[in-house]
Amino acid sequence: MFKALLLENADGFKASVGQVDEAQLPEGDVTVSVAYSTLNFKDGLAITNKSPVVRSWPMVAGIDGAGTVLESTHPEWKPGDKFVHNGWGIGETRWGCLAEKARLKGDWLVKLPSSDAAGGVAFSPRQAMAIGTAGYTAMLCVLALEDHGVKPGAGEVLVTGATGGVGSVAIALLGKLGYTVVAATGKTSEEGYLKSLGAASIIDRATLSAPGKPFQKERWAGVVDAVGSHTLANALAQTRYGGVVAACGLAQGMDLPTSVMPFILRGVTLAGVDSVMAPLAKRQRAWDRLAKDLDLARLESMIEEVPLEGAIAKAQQLMDGKVRGRVVVKTGG
Repeated sequence: MFKALLLENADGFKASVGQVDEAQLPEGDVTVSVAYSTLNFKDGLAITNKSPVVRSWPMVAGIDGAGTVLESTHPEWKPGDKFVHNGWGIGETRWGCLAEKARLKGDWLVKLPSSDAAGGVAFSPRQAMAIGTAGYTAMLCVLALEDHGVKPGAGEVLVTGATGGVGSVAIALLGKLGYTVVAATGKTSEEGYLKSLGAASIIDRATLSAPGKPFQKERWAGVVDAVGSHTLANALAQTRYGGVVAACGLAQGMDLPTSVMPFILRGVTLAGVDSVMAPLAKRQRAWDRLAKDLDLARLESMIEEVPLEGAIAKAQQLMDGKVRGRVVVKTGG
């Protein structure tokens, strides 16, 4: 038996933390001990049942996990190896990592980056989950900006949803890399927090969230957007000639009420960023860059840690917009 956050829908939806029989674990070639998990936006949707994220019942929640391999028949993994897992449909169609144990596929796992020639890991499992899918997605967004030619000194880079997980890590990464970061937030009380992460200035998210003209005054050299809808449309309309917008979220909505004008008159690039099904090489590149470019002191300032028993209440707070930065869930001993 092991402890897990279980979602059930037999006689109405129910989320609870309790003991689960290990015999119920799905098939897989790697069995792991999960030391830490986290709460991403998708986890919040699943645990609060605000969106039909879960497509198989009952479901152990948690799209992220980090810890130690217990058993493996996969050639790349052996007992004792440290791993991080993000996405691949766990917590949605397959049992996830808000639990003491999980059974996964070795092809999905990423080795925690090494910090030295001796093979010491750059991140502890706790730090890896403070990054989680949100932080790994933020790194993919930064890589998208870089790969499309946006360099430090090119102009202001906008980060929307700034106090959220993606936004917080994106600001920390871009700030350390030398970009001039403008953070969009509705929480003016968080200006100090955002500037401590690396934001040069703050704007009110209300200036972006209402319907706007499809073509506006040029401002942004690049954008990291986790919000979607009118916010993304306005960000596109304000992006400078040849600029790049990395879109990775839909906190405001999945619609995109815009026109082709930014693309055909200013050569703006809209780069879609997917973290769930990204191939291993892209994942490993992102994690290796996180090991190099993320300031761990800034990461620590984003963290709120809760026990597994506290994850349900914290998921509701996440949906209510009352969470800042990254929530780390301690699942194992």
